Amino acid sequence: MNASCGLPSRPAPSGRAAHDRPARRVRPGGAGYRGAAVTPIRLFRGFATVGGWTLGSRLLGFLRDVMIAATLGAGPAAQAFLIAFSLPNMFRRFFAEGAFNMAFIPLFAKKLEGGGDAHGFARDAFSALAALLIVVTLLAQLAMPWLILGLAGGFLSDERFDMAVWFGRIAFPYILFISLAALLSGVLNTLGRFTAAAAAPVLLNVLFIGAMLLAGLMGWPMGDALAWAVPVAGVAQFALVWVAASRAGFRLLPRRPRITPEMRRLAVIAAPAMLAGGVVQVNLIVGRQVASFFDGAIAWLSYADRLYQLPLGVVGIAIGVVLLPDLARRLRAEDTVGGRQSFNRAAEFALALTVPAAVALVVIAEPLVAVLFQRGAFGPADTAATALAVAVYGLGLPAFVLQKVLQPLYFAREDTRSPLRFALWAMAVNAVLAVGLAPFIGYIAAAIGTTVAGWAMVWQLWAGSRGMGDASRTDERLRSRLPRIALAALGMGAVLLVVAPLLAPLLAVSGLRWLALGLLVALGLGAYGALGLAIGAFRIPELRAAFARR
Repeated sequence: MNASCGLPSRPAPSGRAAHDRPARRVRPGGAGYRGAAVTPIRLFRGFATVGGWTLGSRLLGFLRDVMIAATLGAGPAAQAFLIAFSLPNMFRRFFAEGAFNMAFIPLFAKKLEGGGDAHGFARDAFSALAALLIVVTLLAQLAMPWLILGLAGGFLSDERFDMAVWFGRIAFPYILFISLAALLSGVLNTLGRFTAAAAAPVLLNVLFIGAMLLAGLMGWPMGDALAWAVPVAGVAQFALVWVAASRAGFRLLPRRPRITPEMRRLAVIAAPAMLAGGVVQVNLIVGRQVASFFDGAIAWLSYADRLYQLPLGVVGIAIGVVLLPDLARRLRAEDTVGGRQSFNRAAEFALALTVPAAVALVVIAEPLVAVLFQRGAFGPADTAATALAVAVYGLGLPAFVLQKVLQPLYFAREDTRSPLRFALWAMAVNAVLAVGLAPFIGYIAAAIGTTVAGWAMVWQLWAGSRGMGDASRTDERLRSRLPRIALAALGMGAVLLVVAPLLAPLLAVSGLRWLALGLLVALGLGAYGALGLAIGAFRIPELRAAFARR
């Protein structure tokens, strides 16, 4: 197979020149497989593929949340569903994306690079994860009331509690399908095949939107329709990546879990990562607990989370998905120069996109929320409360993305203990701020705790990476461009501060506000692009080379 696809051909046997006969194709999971080196240009293309599909998913997610806000507002059903849906998502990040996959991908990459039985290793991991998740799902059905209390103790005294328990029992099986889909996505990403895994989240939002439209036509309760759409979407996402992995040579079917040396090694590496993932989820639990005692705050923070998750998803997730397999394979091949190049270009790419996004979220938070969500049951008071949370989360956006850049330095070296230690400190910072400030400043304490904890985590990851050698060092290009990126973003913020009040009358007109918001965003992007090019924050030839077709 062509190296440009990430699956190179088997070398010719010794004693016979490679040009004497065509290269033989090998099964990706078999012995003798060697991965193609991922150049910076291919790395950027991987970011673009994952980021593009993630952008599509997040835009559909906006449409989904606009519909939820219009029909349910920040009322009891909306809050109950949002808490119930957060449960399988929380456990998914704990078991799969935030922990299991971080341990699985470097070991899987080693199997591919070293010619081991990558298919057998992947199948064993698939079977073990499936068995664990089935047990967790069954236990969660029994413990659902206590899980809801753990997330939102403020619900106990009103109708939100029973609704959240019911919705939670319907939605929780999603964890089984989406976590297995995450493992299959890790297989595909390590092979350099990003499209199917990146496209899978689109199905979730398509099915949510379809469920709401159908519920409106049929007169079904909207909360129930949303809850039932969750497990259906999980099955659809799993099916998509399973078919893609099968076509790539990894047709994984469950079998009786086996305790092999590789599985023991996976468990040893995954355990600290799972604990670190658990710490991150504790931060979310703390925030939701604080918010549950303030009427409407669960919905305000959830809608604000959706806004800052757009750039975080498009950039941060794209980098995390592409960078970890690349670093793992480069370190395996002792390619220190290539590893440093990948790390620095990922950091540059991340900050060039997220620093201006953070400035925009702070400067024009209220127009964004008003245009996107203020309609139907979502009123001006909800807009003001959500916009404040958006601005606070915006201050933490670069930190949330930098974590995605720095963590692969540890996971690629199979070091999951250090991120766990750092996450514990960050959890302490979050808890002290969120709980300690809540009696004085209300629900916004949860957002402040999340943002400050994010920066505390970045500082620890950065300081800890200094002893990792040249692969984790910043290069001259990154050091010279960071202040220019910041300057261009601040200039863009100044433009938005001037233009937003001028467009305020149009932003208040229902028929024109989308156009006015689009114009505001376009002016911001234009100002950032012009300033960035003028002062050398980025250059057109590099952008053209990164995204050009072969």
